[in-house]
Amino acid sequence: MTKTFEPLDRIAIRGLRARGRHGVFDFERHEGQEFVVDVVLGVDTRPAARTDSLTDTVDYGELSSRLVDVIEGEPVNLIETLAQRLADVCLTDPRVVAVDVTVHKPEAPIQHRFDDVSVTISRRRG
Repeated sequence: MTKTFEPLDRIAIRGLRARGRHGVFDFERHEGQEFVVDVVLGVDTRPAARTDSLTDTVDYGELSSRLVDVIEGEPVNLIETLAQRLADVCLTDPRVVAVDVTVHKPEAPIQHRFDDVSVTISRRRG
């Protein structure tokens, strides 16, 4: 039997910037670089719409601070790992049913002209 899901409302934070020391090369760990993160949360906003209360929705200001803490925190080799850690933070809020996380690494060590390198993951609560 296939599960069907009710469509989710979305709360998005796009272009969240912080300096991190992620990467496989020593100079990336030493010098650090800017990372840009987009998260799109799948939530049910009806409770907040009914009450007009911040306590009934995701506080995107507080969530942004927690995401920046991860970006600025313990270094990892891969942006795939960083994306998973960010998704895990989003899913700690029980109101978040699903999340898409994109980690952009615009200063990636590539020897050719490029606009961006990014990884996008989608995670859903069990």
